[in-house]
Amino acid sequence: MTTPSTPGIVPGRLPPDEIASNFADLHAPYDPHEAHVAADRCYFCHDAPCVTACPTAIDIPLFIRQIATGQPEAAGKTIFDQNILGGMCARVCPTEELCEEACVRELAEGKPVEIGRLQRYATDSVMARQGHPFVRAADTGKSIAIVGSGPAGLACAHRLAMKGHAVTIYEARDKAGGLNEYGIASYKTVDEFAQREVDWLLSIGGITVKTSEVIDDARLTELRASHDAVFLGIGLPGAYGLPELGDEGVTSAIDFIAALRQSDDLTSLPIGRNVVVIGGGMTAIDAAVQSKLLGADSVTILYRRDKGAMPASEYEQDLAASKGVRLMFNAQAIGSHGTGADRMIEVARTGDLDGTEPMQIPADQVLLAIGQMLDTPPEEIDLDGKVLGAGETGKTSLAGVWAGGDCVSPGKNLTVWAVRQGRDAAEDIHEAL
Repeated sequence: MTTPSTPGIVPGRLPPDEIASNFADLHAPYDPHEAHVAADRCYFCHDAPCVTACPTAIDIPLFIRQIATGQPEAAGKTIFDQNILGGMCARVCPTEELCEEACVRELAEGKPVEIGRLQRYATDSVMARQGHPFVRAADTGKSIAIVGSGPAGLACAHRLAMKGHAVTIYEARDKAGGLNEYGIASYKTVDEFAQREVDWLLSIGGITVKTSEVIDDARLTELRASHDAVFLGIGLPGAYGLPELGDEGVTSAIDFIAALRQSDDLTSLPIGRNVVVIGGGMTAIDAAVQSKLLGADSVTILYRRDKGAMPASEYEQDLAASKGVRLMFNAQAIGSHGTGADRMIEVARTGDLDGTEPMQIPADQVLLAIGQMLDTPPEEIDLDGKVLGAGETGKTSLAGVWAGGDCVSPGKNLTVWAVRQGRDAAEDIHEAL
């Protein structure tokens, strides 16, 4: 067994029982009594600001009232009416910056109703019982191809299937789920929840999933010819690099998280003694915290702007700090020296601290979380900057093709936004057909 102080990138820094404890559920689910007490704090506002703050416009006062009156499954149905991935959103969305920030109790007391945890309680109640809460309409004879099985693709597929269309999902990886399966911290989605949610969603019927299907321009042309409509939920599969740091010990943070999520034995996952994560979003936080939980001796996040500009929420920043992660703001990696366990990253100050002497910090492993991109965008679709151009309902410049999720939405890379865009595109596709 290695130890946190062992140099280099090695597995087994912590004993199995400690790693298992580290990766337990971040927030334990409510029991019925706790849910009832939490629901009783809601004022059930008529013009509820929490609903306005929710990208999928869930009727939050209604579902909380249903919990308060002992109807958790009815509450879950209320949530799923608007957000079919409400179970995942309850676990991973930054509710502290969305519905809970808008809660009137947050304004009055600094302690909002815990809407996210109540949403998890309600959606889990529905998913725990037999059967699916929605009934598929009669077959329309129409078929839709969905490229990508992340939140946008799944939300689009479910809504279209519910309306009676035949849906085929084409997924490049060997599992469905997209970001929910491959890109979110394990301690947020324990017990294989991402796959259980996919299986539950598919149980409505009318949806076929084909994995290991890479769709290039030629294949997209075939899909347009063989289906009545196509929806692209392809995410942002490419990752930006930092050539000045070289390749040794440098990995994309999203690849690191994917490997961790697919590992059957976290004690076998190699991790550095001194890990540096470069970036300031949720991926950077997830990678940094999990590095620490795997036993890294020191983990540092380098972010080139100040704390207030960091894309990751203040809650996530505080979570990282509470796990022993060091956050350095106004700091940028400009080079590296040495190799292996002796490697040092050269860091320069930015912004108001420009002109100070560069410093060096040890880094036998570097995880890059500086953004993702469309590495091979479809040639026939107009771009909006570096992402696909799409209107409010997801329509692209290519006839019969819609898109949603991260591939069209810079700055809104949240599961809940992807669900909204997939859902709304499905409604537009249905109207078009």
